Amino acid sequence: MSLPDCRSPGRQSSPGLVFPCLQSGPVVQLNVGGHVFTMSRSTLCQSPDSLLASMFSIGSQPKLPKDAKGRYFIDRDGSHFAAILQFLRTQSLPTENILEIYQEALHYGIKSLVKQLQDSAQLFGETVGRQQFIARVPNYQENLEVLVRVARAEAIAARHSAVIVCVIKSEEDLGRYGNAFSNLEEQEVVRFGPWKASPTAIDLLDCIKIDVETRGYKVRYEPHSSDRGFLFKSNDEFLYKLIFTWW
Repeated sequence: MSLPDCRSPGRQSSPGLVFPCLQSGPVVQLNVGGHVFTMSRSTLCQSPDSLLASMFSIGSQPKLPKDAKGRYFIDRDGSHFAAILQFLRTQSLPTENILEIYQEALHYGIKSLVKQLQDSAQLFGETVGRQQFIARVPNYQENLEVLVRVARAEAIAARHSAVIVCVIKSEEDLGRYGNAFSNLEEQEVVRFGPWKASPTAIDLLDCIKIDVETRGYKVRYEPHSSDRGFLFKSNDEFLYKLIFTWW
């Protein structure tokens, strides 16, 4: 008695035979976080040193769980896996979602894609420019967490909430600013800086806006005025309001 041929659309195979018939040949089906893809083993092995090649090269047995239909399951967001496959098939680079696809390429160890994405204008500017600048701003990530927490606390029964941000680029500016915090009537202020890099205070505010919006918030910034008379006006140049819009 011959085994069922799963390539024949008019014949049914028993559940116990689906997996070896489907996955042992040249065609592979993957379930990546709920997204189903069909490709050849040779496609998965296009990048010889990658994680995919190590799992699906001829003679290897992937150490992956199976879903209910016998497909190999990769427990990862599959939203950008199509772009990974497209590169393996044609060597064509993605034009959208570059940062997200870059992270997936790193995970799967596709070195040629990683290298080419690193050289792209978008990723080069982010990793070599913006991220290197942010790394020189002390406590940047911690201050972002404080900023968002304060904004959420101020959002009760309001469409907007504003957080005062103090941006001080240099030690000299820090000295000029002095004790101006005491003139803000107990308002919580999140201070960034000083830092040792060429970007300006506006450049840093743009970075803050980018990173806050990446978390799903809608924000804008504007200069803050203390309105406390001439004596304190010189301090206002360091103060900005980051305004969150909730609805």
